[in-house]
Amino acid sequence: MTEEIVIEAGRAERHYWRDLWRYRELFQVLAWRDIAVRYKQTIIGTAWALIRPFTTMIVFTVIFGKLANLPSEGSAPYAIMVFAGMLPWTFFSSALADASNSLLGASNLISKVYFPRLIVPLAAVGVALVDFAINFTMLIGLMIWYGFVPGWQIFALPGFVILAFFASLGPGLWLTALNVKYRDVRYVIPFIVQFGLYVSPVGFSSQIVPEQWRLLYSLNPIVGVIDGFRWCILGGESQLYLPSLGISLLVTLLFFWLGVRQFRKMEHSFADLI
Repeated sequence: MTEEIVIEAGRAERHYWRDLWRYRELFQVLAWRDIAVRYKQTIIGTAWALIRPFTTMIVFTVIFGKLANLPSEGSAPYAIMVFAGMLPWTFFSSALADASNSLLGASNLISKVYFPRLIVPLAAVGVALVDFAINFTMLIGLMIWYGFVPGWQIFALPGFVILAFFASLGPGLWLTALNVKYRDVRYVIPFIVQFGLYVSPVGFSSQIVPEQWRLLYSLNPIVGVIDGFRWCILGGESQLYLPSLGISLLVTLLFFWLGVRQFRKMEHSFADLI
């Protein structure tokens, strides 16, 4: 049965979140389109999703683990510790970059028909989740290679995946809205991603941060996400610092609220600006 859509003054505001669910098929179409475009006419296909985190893991393991001789967490192999941090970071950086450019890539669709614009960046973040799933298979292979068995903490991993989703979606929505009005933002995003990689505990453990700076360091919301991933994957080899996780959780919720607020505030002008 075909559902009838009624367009009337003020309806979009009243039924916005209900419409977001009603247009879920459009979300699936956009997400599948982005996946197809990403790997279209590529020789090695989805292996491209593995190359970047794998090469970064090798570089970080050599520089931080061998040359700088930084400690791992417990007796866990340094490569697994790095890759456990690479997983959420790669998801965060891909979701942030793809979401921020998503509205400009769908300009023809946005300027012609009504639908909740929030679907477009959500579909971009969904594609990043597919890449995350591909990268997780590499982590499994790495753990088999080293003979490393995770503990019961691995069952808490879905909770930290959800936290990574909100940590990336909040800033992503804010940058998406700004990128429509100020095209300079697209030049700032690669700098934010590159800078964030080195100030986040991706190539090293956050346990090396001096105790007096741990809470301040946790204002970076991805710190709590990475520490949580390592706690789940490394099991008893990694300790979860709850005050740091609490601060990262609060900052994530704040950024998510600000991102949705900014996006909804500017959404009515997207068609004109694009």
